[in-house]
Amino acid sequence: MIDAAWVPHHRRIEQVLRERITTMRPGDRLPSDAELVAEFGVSRMTARNAMQRLAEEGLVDRHPGRGSFVAAPLAHRRTDRLMTFSSEMARRGHVPSSRLLARAIRPSTRAEAASLELPVGEPIVEVRRVRLADNQPIALESAVLVQACGPSVLAADLEAGSLHAAIHAGGISLRRGTGTVGAASATSEDARLLHIRRGDPLLVERRVIVDDGGRRIEATESRYAADRYALDVSFDVEPAPAGPGPGPTNGETR
Repeated sequence: MIDAAWVPHHRRIEQVLRERITTMRPGDRLPSDAELVAEFGVSRMTARNAMQRLAEEGLVDRHPGRGSFVAAPLAHRRTDRLMTFSSEMARRGHVPSSRLLARAIRPSTRAEAASLELPVGEPIVEVRRVRLADNQPIALESAVLVQACGPSVLAADLEAGSLHAAIHAGGISLRRGTGTVGAASATSEDARLLHIRRGDPLLVERRVIVDDGGRRIEATESRYAADRYALDVSFDVEPAPAGPGPGPTNGETR
């Protein structure tokens, strides 16, 4: 029988290193692959994969022949990476916290069931929080989770701790997600909870996160005060389509 709380070794190493990084400074040395092997009792490949995942997320700088080091924090979060709010704020030198507004198991609405690919009315876990940095409200976060998250999420300290850490503690490994980012005007509730004015601009992020098996686990809407948060974007430029007509003349460029 498989232990429901079992977490893959590389994910366990990632989780431990993420927590350590929040207490370290950019440039601090991280354990080598050999040191991770000795500490966690895993293969060198497993240790290397865990560290490489953190490097791909921008948390770690790896230098062949020198080692792995804590990366300098970006000014903002990149759109191709989801870091927990707590880790993100800690890396920027802020003290993260949350104010819990709601936490309960209840039947899913039609929209919530669709976002998690569940039958309408299937029980889900609702978590609503105001996310703060240095006691300043940054975002209003509304998350719905599959019922399997209930025991660990209902028992966790979600004002000082991380929702994703609670989900991992329950034996569920979050793997990847998709999302959209848009704009909205602050409602009366947004204004009251974020200490802004009604109608002020918001950055609204909606995302769905799946586990290692592709099962939808979390659907979240985060409503950020636009003057307190931003996302960095990286992209490739598509080659210009070939078309008829003369090229630039007289030294002109296009």
